[in-house]
Amino acid sequence: MEPQEVVLYPLMSEVASRIIEKENKLIFVVNVKSTKNDIKRAVEELYQIKVRDVNVTITRKGEKKAFVRLEPEYNATDVAIKLGIL
Repeated sequence: MEPQEVVLYPLMSEVASRIIEKENKLIFVVNVKSTKNDIKRAVEELYQIKVRDVNVTITRKGEKKAFVRLEPEYNATDVAIKLGIL
């Protein structure tokens, strides 16, 4: 899968902004068929950052959310500002 097919869009909400600041994580809505490795590779390639780990959940609407924790040398707040979501 191409990185643009894996990561659909970043998610921003009040809860997401707290997660960005406190846990150094970004939240993305991703393709339902993508795996954790696909998501990690796509985020690293699209945004030129290093990912520590990925957790996923499927919402009641059937969307798949990926919680992407960044390596300590990268700041999720800076990446969110660069993406225009914060």
